[in-house]
Amino acid sequence: MNRAKANRDLDRVWQLMAGLVMDSRGDWRRKVAEVTGLPFTRVRALWRLAEGERTLAELAASMGTDAPAATVIVNDLEERGLVERRVHPDDRRARLVSITAAGKKLLHAASAVTDRAPQSIAKLGAADVKELLRILGPLARK
Repeated sequence: MNRAKANRDLDRVWQLMAGLVMDSRGDWRRKVAEVTGLPFTRVRALWRLAEGERTLAELAASMGTDAPAATVIVNDLEERGLVERRVHPDDRRARLVSITAAGKKLLHAASAVTDRAPQSIAKLGAADVKELLRILGPLARK
């Protein structure tokens, strides 16, 4: 297989995987929003902050958004007592954002929402599921 064909195949695999995920998670996202009482974007920010404190710029980058949008999200979360900001110890112009105990409690509730496989995956046979786990498992490790 030539390199161009291999790259096209890789791109197609990625597009199929991304499409499957993007098209099938709406119900789960709505349930998470209902359980938490927050828009999903806010919960998503909390999950990022649960990994460790970040600057607003780092949070924005990890969420694929811009700094003004991240500021709006953090302002809302801070008003709700779910995050707090402090001056960055090495750069007084920057603020570090961290999750509070209340934010962690909310994430615990969000984590209880079951993220079931979509029907297209659920109808696979056991051997196919095992093969997908064999292939995707190592890709998910950091």
